[in-house]
Amino acid sequence: MSLQDELTAVERSLAELVRSVGRLEQRVGTGLEIRRVRSDTDHLRESLALLKESTTGTPPGRAGVADADMVTIPDAPYDATLWTDAEDEGLGAKDRHAP
Repeated sequence: MSLQDELTAVERSLAELVRSVGRLEQRVGTGLEIRRVRSDTDHLRESLALLKESTTGTPPGRAGVADADMVTIPDAPYDATLWTDAEDEGLGAKDRHAP
């Protein structure tokens, strides 16, 4: 069985688990225990989605993002005049003393 087939089988089993938890919730009510079970099934669903993304070769969080959005940063040093009169974070300006 291929990896894609395995993931699809797990997805179907998880969908059946969600339906079963829903039926169970109708019988026992919405107490703390059933909310925890519902939360766990939701967490499993999210984890499976992340697993599917990682196995398709798409980096997590980058689904559907085109490579054209990538910005190349040159290795050459920046022009030092860009930093004239700039303050160092947390230190303030060069001619002033920290409090």
